[in-house]
Amino acid sequence: MHFNAQRRRIISFLGYGALVGNSPEIFGNNSRSDFPHITGIGPSRQDDLRLADGLHYDVLIRWRDQINATEQFGFNNDFVALLQENAQRGVLWVNHEYVYPLFIGGVKRTKNNIDLERQAVGGSVLRIVKNNARWQFAKNDSINKRIDGSTKIPFTRNTVIASADFAEGTVGNCAGGVTPWGTFLSCEENYQLFYGDQKFKSNKRKKSQYKWERYYPNPPEHYGWVVEIDPRTHTAKKHVALGRFSHESATCVTSGNGHTVVYSGDDKNDQCLYKFVADRTGTLESGILYVADVVNGKWLALDWQKSKILQKHFADQIEVCTYTRHAAKLLGGTPLDRPEDIKINPITGDIFVSLTNNVPKGNLHGQILKITEKKHDYESTEFHSEVFLTGGDSGFSCPDNLIFDRNGNLWFCSDISGKSMGTLPYAKFMNNGLYLVPAHGPQAGTVIQLASAPNDAELTGVCFDAEQTTLFVSVQHPGETSKSLDRLTSHWPNKQDLPASAVVQIHGPLLEAITKA
Repeated sequence: MHFNAQRRRIISFLGYGALVGNSPEIFGNNSRSDFPHITGIGPSRQDDLRLADGLHYDVLIRWRDQINATEQFGFNNDFVALLQENAQRGVLWVNHEYVYPLFIGGVKRTKNNIDLERQAVGGSVLRIVKNNARWQFAKNDSINKRIDGSTKIPFTRNTVIASADFAEGTVGNCAGGVTPWGTFLSCEENYQLFYGDQKFKSNKRKKSQYKWERYYPNPPEHYGWVVEIDPRTHTAKKHVALGRFSHESATCVTSGNGHTVVYSGDDKNDQCLYKFVADRTGTLESGILYVADVVNGKWLALDWQKSKILQKHFADQIEVCTYTRHAAKLLGGTPLDRPEDIKINPITGDIFVSLTNNVPKGNLHGQILKITEKKHDYESTEFHSEVFLTGGDSGFSCPDNLIFDRNGNLWFCSDISGKSMGTLPYAKFMNNGLYLVPAHGPQAGTVIQLASAPNDAELTGVCFDAEQTTLFVSVQHPGETSKSLDRLTSHWPNKQDLPASAVVQIHGPLLEAITKA
């Protein structure tokens, strides 16, 4: 496809209208005639966070930083969300997804090493304050708190899952969301790494990679849920009604009827896309969970009471939710290519889903899917979908985390695995990056790389502050392919120390020009 035709196609998919004549501007209330020309960067193998001209970064907090008298900032930070109380003060939630034993306690599977790893996952509640136009972490604030792999967390509505009404800890915390009532949602993704997995109606338990079950024989069914955290009370709960699978996101939107709708992907090859429609305001404890039939544009209700197929295979709705993947396939949910992050375009209301890749199926570079609910009703059971952007020749590979700014520009991060970087067919993309698809100006519809991550790392957890003069980004797992402590592949961010995941704040005149109200 010719470049200009491709750009017009992308703008059309963004939903802003057609490009008219030689003018690249998009007409309507969202037009930006002053949108800047952006000079991006090329791919890099430099062990640093490289940014386009006009952007700068500061490390806000990094692994092992003390957050209070007894607790440290965890390992492999991922999802970041900000509840901003005013222009100078806010509460940050940061997920800690998984561990790399070499860096924490050691590769030997001793109870002491596993205890250290349990302390390193989960998430962090953090106070941040703004001084001289920059956000800073307030170390001694009373709100600072860890929710980790040993925290006792109840299941909603006193539900008993695998003989208990609570789980010991939260693990695999990847992406997430923020509720309309001001709490955080943290998604348990690759839970099988920690406690293995249990197939539906099977006595065979798949062993875990980290072998935590040697000392903590916790049921795998206690993990793979969406966890809601109230930062004010430091309480958490695991939502049964949203189902159990490798939750990659929990993106909330309010329907026209005032109900909260939550979109979530199951980040595994040939798994599905879901949405949950709450039946009461101010809570996610009850409602209807749907799986997407993308082929026919239908949302299929995983409702035991109304489905003869589900009644035939499951004892009740709790069992449906505990083994959601099995139920989804029985109903006809469409297998997808690792559905990961989900974000909603603030201008058009369309839903964008990153499908990272599916190597066994030959989809090496992934794509971004656009979904439009019928009549733009988030409670609709019908939708239209189309591929918005395809990785590979577009200049990126393996899209993951997404975010829109207030002007409808799409920002996204790539997630090429550490073991794949530098190998074919990924070599030309080099390190992972942060990309922008402008909705305005002469470059509207093009993919522009704005950042390149340190070695082995991915950029994730992208989150704006309220003024959109700061973009928070997690730099996750630098140096992950290191074979030993004396053969490190990265030293970021401290050149004389172990590599460390960190949350950075990106700022500068280019960011302000792009997000200008």
